[in-house]
Amino acid sequence: MNTQDIHLFVFDSLSDWEAAYAIAGINNPQFHRDAANFRIRTVAVRSNAVTTAGGIRIQPDLTLDALSETKRVMLILPGGSTWDEGKNMEAVEAAKATLASGGAVAAICGATTGLARGGLLDDRKHTSNAREYLEATHYKGGALYQDEPAVTDGPVITASATAPIDFALQIFRYLELYSPEVMTAWYGLFKTGKPEYFAAFMGAAKA
Repeated sequence: MNTQDIHLFVFDSLSDWEAAYAIAGINNPQFHRDAANFRIRTVAVRSNAVTTAGGIRIQPDLTLDALSETKRVMLILPGGSTWDEGKNMEAVEAAKATLASGGAVAAICGATTGLARGGLLDDRKHTSNAREYLEATHYKGGALYQDEPAVTDGPVITASATAPIDFALQIFRYLELYSPEVMTAWYGLFKTGKPEYFAAFMGAAKA
């Protein structure tokens, strides 16, 4: 079975925690459905190392230019302070190309402002940190804003900065990464911390 790459955009100021649940779930095949075979590959504007908000240095696997030579299953865009400065628009262009090629885009926190500036939220249901946060971009999709932790509309997933677990859940659902039983137990465990969900999670994974 061929491994499918999920691309994670990395950049200076990246908010480490926002995509952490998603990338850990994708890269750990222990509980995956048999048909799921994914891995995370990091992608950046340039090939030099970047430093996250938490001080972690990441050496990108490839640059955005090289994405044209790969199959685009999903592009994950974490938040970070540079989005608020209007930067990272190269990644927005990559998001447009990903959608045009039949892939999906998942954006959280500040990355949603990039999608808004790029016109990708003008005709899709979406969410972000707050309605006013996106309105500051002067985008045209305000009527479709949803006051929810995370929203999926077709191939576009958006989430608030405070919802990394919900963000991961929407990604897992889109990729059909886990069985429905494992998905429900995983979400219950990490959302509530209740021990009964751990037993359900392990039981569902063994079934």
